[in-house]
Amino acid sequence: MSNKIYPQGLISQDVMKKYDVSGPRYTSYPTALQFSSSFKANNYRQIVTQSNYTDSTKPLSLYIHIPFCESLCYYCGCHKVITKNKKRSEIYLHALQKEIALQGKLFNKNREVRQVHLGGGTPTFLTAHQIRSLIECIKDNFVLAPLSQCEIGIEIDPRTTNSADISSLAEIGFNRMSFGIQDFDEQVQIAINRIQSKEQTLQLLQAVRASKVESLSVDLIYGLPKQNIVGFKDTLTTMIEARPDRIALYNYAHMPSLIKSQKLIKDEHLLSAEEKLALLKLSVESLVEAGYCHIGMDHFALPKDPLSISLESGTLHRNFQGYSTNGDCDVIGLGVSAISKINGAFAQNHKSLPDYQNAISHHELATQRGYLLSEDDKIRADIIQHLMCSHILNFNDLGAQYKINFKEYFNHELIKLEAMGNDGLITIDQDTIKITDRGRLLLRNIAMVFDKYLRSNTSSLNTIKYSKVL
Repeated sequence: MSNKIYPQGLISQDVMKKYDVSGPRYTSYPTALQFSSSFKANNYRQIVTQSNYTDSTKPLSLYIHIPFCESLCYYCGCHKVITKNKKRSEIYLHALQKEIALQGKLFNKNREVRQVHLGGGTPTFLTAHQIRSLIECIKDNFVLAPLSQCEIGIEIDPRTTNSADISSLAEIGFNRMSFGIQDFDEQVQIAINRIQSKEQTLQLLQAVRASKVESLSVDLIYGLPKQNIVGFKDTLTTMIEARPDRIALYNYAHMPSLIKSQKLIKDEHLLSAEEKLALLKLSVESLVEAGYCHIGMDHFALPKDPLSISLESGTLHRNFQGYSTNGDCDVIGLGVSAISKINGAFAQNHKSLPDYQNAISHHELATQRGYLLSEDDKIRADIIQHLMCSHILNFNDLGAQYKINFKEYFNHELIKLEAMGNDGLITIDQDTIKITDRGRLLLRNIAMVFDKYLRSNTSSLNTIKYSKVL
């Protein structure tokens, strides 16, 4: 894997503009737009039963959604509940523990949990005592792998966390911590209603290192209102000096018709497409030059990080939490709006907090909708995983696995890919598609070629529900 600065900088402005369209992030295929309300709790139980039968020792990954935030970040499109009322978290935690017990009864006890991730919202809205009780509840209802083999992660808001909290989380067993930073520029923070000082954030990052936490990651966003080259370069420099193991560099997607809070962002503060691309170019070149490996799209990791090692070994995976080293797991989503992926099916919990808590209070699973993959879905999902995670696709291997003639089955797609080859994003030979270094930035575009739902008349209209690729 090359880790040099890409030839001619990155990609020409003309090529970047050409591919700056809306499209899925492919944390799943098909995407959640295809989920159906006809998929209910009984369907989920059947899928779990089949999974227990077909692979009785397949490991598990638990995603736990904590929706609460104390204040509103205008840019944020996550499922969240804005409140300062801590009693709401007590009621929610009670329901969450009930759901963990309900789900735990469904799975074979010899299926180890190898990954636990608390996302949000703001997981640190909960107290350390509440988080400890949540982890203990998981241990009571599932079999947690030894800590040396189990990734236990949490997303942290630096504005409401202190060094003592970091020590408590490390003592509970969290070995991966992720911090939302976005940008240190004060004018940008005011524009997005997220004020956090550089000093406070760096102090917490140092506390993570002092607590011997295995992995530290940070989130940045380019394209936020009032950003500029000078301010964002300062943020990048600060982060490179702090040397987190992973850096996620997300694109701000302005979609006020879908995300109401974004209506609070003034139009005159938004960046032009050219300004956003300049920030992206600066960011990728700065991170790669500093020694970070470009995992793909918006993810970067140090060479010795498990993500980089998995990319090299071909074991990298992608799911609803982004890139992961736990690709062999069934994923159980717990909490409001959480999504599970079990044995070729997706299932999503109620998005409404009252509906979620009501279902659990009646000792029912909170499944609201889902999707059962067809054989064609499985083939295309596998292709997208290969492109996103190993950056190479072998026609013969995939054809043998699914008993198809790859070139005949995907003749239409191969013709469409020729233009991407001409633009230097991929190389195609007799048996393979390979993603170039430049193409890693545009993996979403390459994967979109194989997405049959984007070709249908109805779903093509839904591209407005997706964020811009760049």
